[in-house]
Amino acid sequence: MTGWNGQGFEDKNITHHQGRIDAETDSSQSFVAFIGIGSNIGDRLLNCREAIHSLRAESSIEIIKISSLYETAPVGFLNQGPFFNAVLAIGTTLSPEQLMRCCQAIESQLGKKIEIPKGPRTIDLDLLFYGKQIITSADLTLPHPEISNRHFVLIPLFEIAPDLVHPSFLLTIDTLLSHLETREAADVIRYLGQNWEIGREVSTEEL
Repeated sequence: MTGWNGQGFEDKNITHHQGRIDAETDSSQSFVAFIGIGSNIGDRLLNCREAIHSLRAESSIEIIKISSLYETAPVGFLNQGPFFNAVLAIGTTLSPEQLMRCCQAIESQLGKKIEIPKGPRTIDLDLLFYGKQIITSADLTLPHPEISNRHFVLIPLFEIAPDLVHPSFLLTIDTLLSHLETREAADVIRYLGQNWEIGREVSTEEL
């Protein structure tokens, strides 16, 4: 397992910049969106894998890139177990609202129940970005309002899309991450590397 040191990952054998992902695809009818995944109840790894499997099964969604899997300390409500977190980039023809409902349906299928705000949950699928769109409505806010405050989102995002520009702040993920306190990043540890989502558990020591 490797941790964030404020400049990058301590494991120099891991490539962080895996190619730029633009906010929109070439097709005017298809957009790149970013989804955050989290779990801290039950079999966390299985929960995250099943969520990705469910997204991949949707004909209107194409998974483009998946970050490593990170183990992270809870934020907000601290009296709970650590989370597994990851971020994935997808291409989709769904609207933002349709994509949000799709994520909510998968969460429900996987047994998500929240009894305490920011408390334990089987699975979280948070829509982080949808193209360059900025949306504020009763049901949906895009980009996700907490992105710039969360190491457990920014570090996986940096891994797969460091040059992605936040459309509200006009700052890259790399820049947003550099503005956060480095000491808090110690609570975000890379747990499994590439291909963790398909069943081969590649530890960071193997990379």
